[in-house]
Amino acid sequence: MKILKFGGKSLSNGQGLERVLNIIENKVKANQDIAVVVSARGNATNELEAILEKAMNQESYISEFEAFKNYQEEAISSVDLSSEFKTLLKIFEGVKLLGDYSEKNKDEVLAQGELISVKLISGLLNERGINANAADARLLIKTDDVYGNAQPNYKTSSQNVINYFTEYKDKVNVVTGFIGSNEANKTTTLGRNGSNYTASLLANFLNAEELQNYTHVNGIYTANPDLVEDAKKIKELSYTEANELANFGTTILHAKTIVPLIEKEIPLRILNTFNPEDDGTLITKNTSKKGIKSLSVLENVALINIEGRGLLGKVGVDARIFSALSINNISVSIVSQGSSERGIGLIISAEDATKAVIALEREFENDFYLKDINKISVIDNVSVISIVGQNLSSFHKPFNALIKNQIEPLLFNNTITGENVSLVIKKNQLHKALNVIHGEIFGVSKKVNLAIFGHGTVGGTLIEQIIASAKKIEKRKSIKLNIFAIANSKKVLLNKDGISGDWKSEIANNGKSYNLNDISAYAETHHLENLIAIDNTSSLEFVSNYLKLVEQGFDLVSSNKIANTIELDFYNELRVALNKHQKNYLYETNVGAGLPLIDTIKLLHHSGENIVRIRGVFSGSLSYIFNTFSAEDVKFSGVLQEALDKGYTEPNPREDLSGSDVARKLLILARELDLHNELEDVNVENLIPVGLREVETAEFLKSFDQLNDSFNATKSSQKEGHVLRYVGDLYGDLSDENGAKLDVKLVSVPKESPLGALRGADSLFEIYTESYGDQPIIIQGAGAGAEVTARGVFGDILRLTDKNN
Repeated sequence: MKILKFGGKSLSNGQGLERVLNIIENKVKANQDIAVVVSARGNATNELEAILEKAMNQESYISEFEAFKNYQEEAISSVDLSSEFKTLLKIFEGVKLLGDYSEKNKDEVLAQGELISVKLISGLLNERGINANAADARLLIKTDDVYGNAQPNYKTSSQNVINYFTEYKDKVNVVTGFIGSNEANKTTTLGRNGSNYTASLLANFLNAEELQNYTHVNGIYTANPDLVEDAKKIKELSYTEANELANFGTTILHAKTIVPLIEKEIPLRILNTFNPEDDGTLITKNTSKKGIKSLSVLENVALINIEGRGLLGKVGVDARIFSALSINNISVSIVSQGSSERGIGLIISAEDATKAVIALEREFENDFYLKDINKISVIDNVSVISIVGQNLSSFHKPFNALIKNQIEPLLFNNTITGENVSLVIKKNQLHKALNVIHGEIFGVSKKVNLAIFGHGTVGGTLIEQIIASAKKIEKRKSIKLNIFAIANSKKVLLNKDGISGDWKSEIANNGKSYNLNDISAYAETHHLENLIAIDNTSSLEFVSNYLKLVEQGFDLVSSNKIANTIELDFYNELRVALNKHQKNYLYETNVGAGLPLIDTIKLLHHSGENIVRIRGVFSGSLSYIFNTFSAEDVKFSGVLQEALDKGYTEPNPREDLSGSDVARKLLILARELDLHNELEDVNVENLIPVGLREVETAEFLKSFDQLNDSFNATKSSQKEGHVLRYVGDLYGDLSDENGAKLDVKLVSVPKESPLGALRGADSLFEIYTESYGDQPIIIQGAGAGAEVTARGVFGDILRLTDKNN
């Protein structure tokens, strides 16, 4: 025999009810021996409870009752449900008269939903020619007298079930879930979601081959799919794992469902009424593999915190705590205890929080007087995430991921067997925390959410590169890069699911005015994790937002050099904030576009290697200009115009020729060596004649010929075999934070030297160290161009995803 159990959503009017009847009919036609357990239909239990509350508050409930009645009768007119409706009205009238009700009254009310359900389902089956019998579980499941959460008497109940099914062996028995009766034949209930428990009891008593639990989902998932988009169905679970999930919030399973099945090793299969072809989740004695199975959640809970330094070493404190709670019928789901200050954290149902504090304050009243207890407090609005199958040896990964995303657990608890680790967090962080943990521990892509500021030449190229490469990166690295925001100085385009390839027209047509808080608020509202802000602007004003972005949970990537070259106080303040919030700031493209220069210098410096000098051609545009001018018999004005036309220089080439860009890059390297220099410490040779420095840009662009005489003279005055290069030079006593010299100037170098051999728009850097002596480490490559710089920024983003793994 197989036991089929159908939940309330499966039994809803319309498609659900039709599918349930089809499933039963198909099994009967296949000559399968089955029994059926059903819950109250649709949302009946909640509706009846709400009407009961209205009656208690002496409010009108007739319209709600009529709606409930009409819904139940809509499915079939030939079944007489008048006795159930009459019972309900009688109880509601009495409750309204008294202004109160007992748990006994409540059990009787809720039982009517189950009784209506079996009458209706059996009636519909009989109309299809199936010999069905409506079975009232109150005749079968005998319980104790605890209304609302009764415990069954196994021996009596088992014999009743066997006798009943023997008598009705030629029928398809449709049994009420959730309800039973005590020895006085008064109606009791087995606790919410107790229909699953009824089904597992029947499976045990009848030695069933399998219990099939039909729900509205395909099985048990690695997390709640409503909260975690990437949740995956679990094919197999063990009884122990399933029981952990049931205890920690999985609504598909009742916490007691597994116990009757374990005794006789009866498999439980979770199936989808609306997708009967799916094989669901199978729960048996063993699973095929070890490891983390699922994330389960308890939401409506509170954290009770008991602190008392004077209790250290005293015997019996824990017993007093649990005794006081037990007397008040308060159950504890998690306990976490420290010894240094005798702190005990307890997780209980939120509705019991006030009652628990009062009970504990009474129990420890004298201890308060003696100051052995410092305080008993409650933290509301918390949730519990249980990682079923988590072993402490790898727990650091999800824990670190939470901290990176500014989610700090209030406490955690683990089982000795390593079957479960539970975290208590603030409820408003639940959605984000689930996604962070799920992305970290399961074989699904971890989502990294990007906010890109600036979509000009470099920023726009970067966006296109990310969109083009996203699928390959996800396949290769299991990292899903999701651009959720693209912003310029005036508008932002937001989409939690990712910006499309048509982003240019979208931001033009749908972009909205914004401030920075709007973007962080959007990320928080949509529970976006692993946030990275990318600055591709050249804005000083935007740099002032860096501290706020770090505080709001963003890592930083920047091609903007300003943050690393403005006053040293801000530079240091930013590093302090990054350290405090455990965030990263990567800016490899600040010097040398996409070349691995800053990383190399950091590695050498942090490893104790004494760097004594850094010299090089820092500007790709000036590299092209002087490489070409030195090698060919051409006018300087012609080379400059060519560089401008090819997009190597800024739209106003004075920004290149002034040397300020090279000065900023040189200062960045100095600060990487912990030198305390400011921009004014850099000695810069400005290549623009004084008379052209302040003129309008349009006039300067027409005045290139005025540069020819001076540059031709400089070129002619060189030694034989020498060429011109515009270099940055960091030298002096670099071991002294104030001992460095920083020069930016036009120099003449031998053609055969590394600097002299440069071609095109390449940059080249010579790093001299004590260990390498006169032979420098040379880093050379493309030093200009939107593609190269954007690719370097992209590289920083990927490095960040590796750091956060």
